[in-house]
Amino acid sequence: MKFMKLGSRPDTFYSAESVRTVSSEVSSDLIIEVKGCKYLLHKFPLLSKCLRLQRICCESPETSQHQIIQLSDFPGGIEAFELCAKFCYGITITLSAYNIVAAQCAAEYLQMTEDVEKGNLIYKLEVFFNSCILQGWRDSIVTLQSTKAFPLWSEDLGITSRCIESIASKVLTHPSKVSLSHSHSRRVRDDISCNGAESERHKSTTKGWWAEDMAELGIDLYWRAMIAIKSGGKIPTNLIGQALQIYASRWLPNISRQVKANQGATSDSDSDSTGEVSSKHRLLLESIVSLIPSDKGDVSCSFLLKLLKAANILNASSSSKMELARRVALQLEEARVSDLLIPSLSYSSDTLYDVDIVLTILEEFMLQGQSPPTSPPRSRLGFERRRRSRSAENIDFEFQESRRSSSASHSSKLKVAKIMDGYLQEIARDINLPLSKFIAIAAKIPDFSRLDHDDLYRAIDIYLKAHPDLNKSERKKLCRILDCKKLSVEACMHAAQNEKLPLRVVVQVLFFEQARAATVGGKVAELPSNIKALLAAHNIDPSRPPRTLSTTTSIRGDDQWSVSGLKSPKSRTSTLRMKLAEDDLDEYDMNPDGLGRSSKFKAFCALPTGPKKMFSKLLSINRSGSEKN
Repeated sequence: MKFMKLGSRPDTFYSAESVRTVSSEVSSDLIIEVKGCKYLLHKFPLLSKCLRLQRICCESPETSQHQIIQLSDFPGGIEAFELCAKFCYGITITLSAYNIVAAQCAAEYLQMTEDVEKGNLIYKLEVFFNSCILQGWRDSIVTLQSTKAFPLWSEDLGITSRCIESIASKVLTHPSKVSLSHSHSRRVRDDISCNGAESERHKSTTKGWWAEDMAELGIDLYWRAMIAIKSGGKIPTNLIGQALQIYASRWLPNISRQVKANQGATSDSDSDSTGEVSSKHRLLLESIVSLIPSDKGDVSCSFLLKLLKAANILNASSSSKMELARRVALQLEEARVSDLLIPSLSYSSDTLYDVDIVLTILEEFMLQGQSPPTSPPRSRLGFERRRRSRSAENIDFEFQESRRSSSASHSSKLKVAKIMDGYLQEIARDINLPLSKFIAIAAKIPDFSRLDHDDLYRAIDIYLKAHPDLNKSERKKLCRILDCKKLSVEACMHAAQNEKLPLRVVVQVLFFEQARAATVGGKVAELPSNIKALLAAHNIDPSRPPRTLSTTTSIRGDDQWSVSGLKSPKSRTSTLRMKLAEDDLDEYDMNPDGLGRSSKFKAFCALPTGPKKMFSKLLSINRSGSEKN
């Protein structure tokens, strides 16, 4: 870091009875009060270099041996004033990036210009600032940081704007051509080989060498510097995103801890300080959101969701929340379930997590998706393909590109469906989660996106356990989102003995499980014709073996499926009989063909134990009901 020394005399300032003075053979004739501190000094060395002191002395008459001057609005405090006073006495002073802003403001206040004396302090400070401070990277950062103590003076003197321009120009320049600090320049040189080529291992680090140093700036100065860097147009947007993540990791963790600690404040002074802290942090968050590049993938989905969590804690503006939700939706397939668990701090909701914002993200994601890929029409004659024009070939190329993007969107929906089913399993444990919100999220996933319904069934089972007070109609409404044909064998075995499921779901599970069990081992030909017709009606391929249970989603120990009670088809049928005896059928369970409640109940109670006989009995009941009509 650069520094400059002015003057040659030793320091002779000393303190006596809370008064600062300078040892001299001549008695002092001037008293200057600065920020409550008195200085016993001499008129000649000070007035010969300070035009403001000259004018004050001329305007105020001498009433005693010492003329008193009060400088209540002096910028920089007693340190800056003493720096200027020592310069007037020729005492050695040291200037660097840490005190040059205060010295410049003090010199401008005292009007130490060239009109008063050649080679005055303002001139020397300006030469040092332009030739040394602005040429160094670290010096520019420290100087810009110090302008925060003198915002108005720094703006008027152009110190802030010139530091920002210097920083932006250095970021746009290769680090080998920038005057860095010793430790940082050595690290950058290590990343560059002897022939000047950057190694692949340190290439990304070298490109983003500026991000960590800039993270020390306050949000107002950081925002202005980043705007200047982005306006240059030479920095890749992904590096801008990395810099924002570094800055957020430097400041955001403190936000959550401080705000939560201040939520318990009771006194008026504590509440005022809490509101001030929250306001500053809210400005910090919203400024970061405004700087996020617009291109997809410039920042990670996890980072965006962390910002969204902080936005909820700080009660940020709705526009910032919606912007973050829209950005998360663009890359929702990269999200993790833990990142989506955003705490709910709303007074209107007692839920643990903010389900509404996740539903908004999911809706935005579905609006951005494209339809699954389709095959292009084939030419009827071979010679037509040979006679195609170049423009037709370009159209085909664009069509293939659109197919690729559609396919990517389709695969993204498959990933998002898996993520949201895992999310449903987590929020299902919340006893205050309304049924409508659980169903709303589950129903937003398209049917083709769920290759199997095992994870969805697990989420429904967890919700039923956490909400034992659901009535019959609510349980039926919950289970309508479940497709029994997409359950694996293990899921079917668990559902067959799940006493919390509605009767209709248990019957469907038993039907499809027995039908698939009969098709294992290539025994499709032995199935009765009516069973085959039912399988075809429900789009079940008899030659396809049943899918195994999905293992991609982690299962907690208390939510794992137990199938120890299902030893044989006989035990499953007995479980059904027990459920029928406990749970009566209501009007909702009446078939469209007019089959009454009592006759349907008796028919189900008379189910035989064999799977083929059970299906034949079911079909005969349906046929008899239709013949009556």
